[in-house]
Amino acid sequence: MSPLFESARHEPLAEEPWDESAARDAIRAIAAEAEAAMSPDGTWPWHPLDLEGEPEPPHRSLYVGSAGTLWALWSLRESGFATLAGSPEAVAAGLHAAYLAQPDLGKAVPSYFLGEAGLLLVAFRLTGSREAAERLAAVIAANHRNPTLEALWGAPGTLVAATHMHAWTGEPRWEALKRESADALWEAWLPSPTRPCRLWTQDLYGRVRPLLGSGHGFAGNVHALLRALPQRDASRRDELVARCEETLRVTAMHDGGLVNWPPSADPKADEKMLVQWCHGAPGMVTGLDGIHPGTSPGIDALLVAGGELTWRSGPLAKGPGLCHGTAGNGYAFLKLHRRTGERRWLDRARAFAMHALGQWKASRARYGQGRHSLWTGDTGVAIYLRDCITATADWPTLDAL
Repeated sequence: MSPLFESARHEPLAEEPWDESAARDAIRAIAAEAEAAMSPDGTWPWHPLDLEGEPEPPHRSLYVGSAGTLWALWSLRESGFATLAGSPEAVAAGLHAAYLAQPDLGKAVPSYFLGEAGLLLVAFRLTGSREAAERLAAVIAANHRNPTLEALWGAPGTLVAATHMHAWTGEPRWEALKRESADALWEAWLPSPTRPCRLWTQDLYGRVRPLLGSGHGFAGNVHALLRALPQRDASRRDELVARCEETLRVTAMHDGGLVNWPPSADPKADEKMLVQWCHGAPGMVTGLDGIHPGTSPGIDALLVAGGELTWRSGPLAKGPGLCHGTAGNGYAFLKLHRRTGERRWLDRARAFAMHALGQWKASRARYGQGRHSLWTGDTGVAIYLRDCITATADWPTLDAL
């Protein structure tokens, strides 16, 4: 067993050959079930696996709430993979007002994944609401100096929102908001006192640590910067690549031709070696994919080795979803297929897709209900199945929205 992953967190890959027809059928079934399960107020019932402690009101934000599910249904319809009876746009129009009346976390927060920013971005994407755009601009501006310094709560997440808005509208104000958030993030990227590289230090949930993953640390921050920095800013992009290669090299853990990264860069931390999007090699591969192939042979080699580790460890036993599931890990293979042009990576992505499809069926049978959230549930699996059919490598809501 490799010391780079815990075998108990993974399961053997199902020996199911790629079946596009089965994938399309699953997409349609997931979309139909999600639409049928929507409450009149535009929310979805909690799945037992998404509940922590006592039941709470349904969420409306991007991660496990209405915004993510509505976007997924809309995206599947727009790409021709699902037919809907209703209108996601009509529901999205009332999202923000409903959220303010009953915020997911008890009070309104700017978070891209769990608060206003992601919800407003989806509302604008589906409806073109100028009111949503105005509020989103204010939310982004107020979040530049969030001390968490990670994508879930801080400026890296709201920077992604500004980047999407600038791409869609071309309005100068979004370029200015991108620059302000990116500059604040860059200034906080400091030399580590314990490692010969630069790191961000997260102040998160009562703990202060230099995290590395896409969900809460280095890889997620770099992803946001790579998408936001204009191509004409060559000097800063060159510096970013140099810093990334240094950090990847210094923090990587090797076992033969395999590479993984621990959740934290703290050399004294005794942490579990995870292999999922939020912490570990899959998130490194997806987060740093914006560094073009050939720019840094060192980065290219490390990302391929991280992909090999993701394949060798096998699908996640935790389930089929995006954040910490089989589909999320599979996006590393789609990224490497686009990056290298090698067919084996697409074949591996599709192998994980068939395994995720089986996990989805098993979960429905066990719990007697769907898990409709985008980042943890079935609609994220449907988006991944679609992207395996079309050989598309854009991570939902981060690269594509």
